[in-house]
Amino acid sequence: MLAQVLFRLLAALPLSVVHRLGALVGWLAYALSPKYRARLQGNLAQAMGPAARRLRARVIAESGKQALELPWILLRPQREVVAKVAQVTGWAVVEAAEADGAGILFLVPHLGGFEVTAQYYASRGKVTVLYRPPNFAALMPLIAGGRQRGGMSIAPAELRGVRKLIKALRSGEAIGMLPDQTPDVGEGMWAPFFDRPAWTMTLAARLSEVKGVRVICCWAERLPGGRGYHIRFQAPTEPIEGDTAARVAAINREMEAMIRACPTQYLWGYHRYKRPSNVPPPEGGT
Repeated sequence: MLAQVLFRLLAALPLSVVHRLGALVGWLAYALSPKYRARLQGNLAQAMGPAARRLRARVIAESGKQALELPWILLRPQREVVAKVAQVTGWAVVEAAEADGAGILFLVPHLGGFEVTAQYYASRGKVTVLYRPPNFAALMPLIAGGRQRGGMSIAPAELRGVRKLIKALRSGEAIGMLPDQTPDVGEGMWAPFFDRPAWTMTLAARLSEVKGVRVICCWAERLPGGRGYHIRFQAPTEPIEGDTAARVAAINREMEAMIRACPTQYLWGYHRYKRPSNVPPPEGGT
């Protein structure tokens, strides 16, 4: 199929070329899609205020880079992908959790080369990542294959997948997820995200309650010129504790802190404030 051919062609290119093409694609998407353009501008302005205008051009280009680098990350040999990790900060936090035999819950926002983080850890240990099927079903075999190598396995975003994640944590293994991904009906609650109510997944909060789990925040900055990535691991800036609502709110604040560290590489065009059908609006909202 055409989608698979394009996916493989992108994977065959040098990362620097992929990123240059990605920047172009980012601008094309911004120019050709009024809905995408309005959402990117609105979300960026909501979070960054007056700085949004200054950041916008880089955000547009980096969003395109993120879209086109996915085939390169998933189809290139894992050793090549890991070799593109030019710098790692905070690995001692991971080593401490492993030394204690703790299950690790990696919280990773849609920031930078977030797919690289799982590949990096999977080259060193076991990690199970939560996934949702891609919009293009024809790409599923390629994407699934890229996410099941080294020590990495996948867990579907459904009951059996949740059970798999819990089992991994209780076995002292690591799991990873994108807690800023908009959940379906019955899987979320309203919580502030950059001072605006966002329908936010509760799964990450519930998994943080598993006995002995260690929560670690993680993101990968995309370096210029195709030089690779700088991965950062860090403990939460505040305890993830309390009831589910308190934990959900705390996790959103952790996502905000990471995003503020590198705002040009967040996917501001993502429909973060989408209200799923049959979900009542937030109190006082629309």
